[in-house]
Amino acid sequence: MSNMARPSGGRADGAGVQSVDRAVSVLEILARRGEAGVSEVAAELAVHKSTAFRLLASLEGRGLVEQADERGKYRLGFGIVRLAGAVSARMDVTRHGRPICERLAAELGETVNLAVAQDGHAVNLDQVRGPSAVTAHNWVGQLTPLHATSSGKVLLAWRDPAAVAELVGPAPLQRFTPATITSPTALAAELARVRTHGYAVTVEEFEIGLNAMAAPVREHGGQVVAAVSASGPAYRFTEARMRELAGALLAGAREISHRMGHLD
Repeated sequence: MSNMARPSGGRADGAGVQSVDRAVSVLEILARRGEAGVSEVAAELAVHKSTAFRLLASLEGRGLVEQADERGKYRLGFGIVRLAGAVSARMDVTRHGRPICERLAAELGETVNLAVAQDGHAVNLDQVRGPSAVTAHNWVGQLTPLHATSSGKVLLAWRDPAAVAELVGPAPLQRFTPATITSPTALAAELARVRTHGYAVTVEEFEIGLNAMAAPVREHGGQVVAAVSASGPAYRFTEARMRELAGALLAGAREISHRMGHLD
């Protein structure tokens, strides 16, 4: 069979998915039992001992499991803590940010979101609609472009230029509207302005008729880990209006940062 005639999801893909499924099962077994040997893992997975050993060795190489003692028992490794820490940080920013976002939505009258960077995008973790919000669009869980959103600009602004180039991808940048910044040079200048003013704005850069502004949320060490944004219809949430409300948004971002352990 030629490559063109080969159906998607072939044996190679199926084997890869099966390996991932088995690896996750190994982690679940060790989480439940505390520790287990190769024979015990093989028995629970209903696979040959050599297969169980390869899975454990691969996970050990990533630091996700470790040998508990000389008896060949395995347990979860500290790599799990690293992965859990990434999730914990996101849970923390949502937990600490929710009451401030609710207050900001009421104060600003617009939709307020909390976002973090993920896979070259900004992903919204939480949303609160203000009393004047005219749309029911739910942004939670959606990936949005870093270069064309206020949250994305904030998440890029305090990174080094090499990291920014890697995150936004090759030039020219994707255009969403006539106002989208597509030049890396223009984006660099825009990010410099964000750092100077302390917050970012977008004027119909991602969607026609939608404006937004965002401010940085910092963790205890001072690193920007999230962005809190307010967005609304361009006819009402104008550039002048955003400048007028920027102080309130910055104050809210600082309060979330304080709750995350950051002291100015």
